[in-house]
Amino acid sequence: MKPSTAGHQKLLDPIRENAPAVAARLKLLAHPQRLMLLCHLIGGEKSVQELTQSLGVSQVVVSQFLAKLKAQGLVEGRRDGQFTRYRIHDPRVFDLLKSLKTIFCE
Repeated sequence: MKPSTAGHQKLLDPIRENAPAVAARLKLLAHPQRLMLLCHLIGGEKSVQELTQSLGVSQVVVSQFLAKLKAQGLVEGRRDGQFTRYRIHDPRVFDLLKSLKTIFCE
C-alpha cells in the first residue's frame, strides 16, 4: 500500500533537512582508505603509527584522513604520552559500517 502524499512528505521532510550533512559524511566514506581507517578503528583506539602500518600509507596521509574525519565528528583523539590515540567518536559509525558490510560483503 502506497503512503499518501501527506505521509510521503512527512517521511521526506527529515531527510531533506539532513541531506547536506549526510551527503558530507558519505563523501568522506567514499574514499576507500578513509573507509578502511574507520574499519580499523572499530577494534578500538589506534595511534597514527598503527594506522599507517595497517593501511600501508604514509603518516602524512593518515594524519590528513584523521583530520577530515575529526572535523566531521566521526573520530576523536586522546593524548597518551607523546602520542595521540584515535577512536570512533560517533556511535552511528559502528551501525553504518555494519550495514555496509551486510549490504556489500555478505
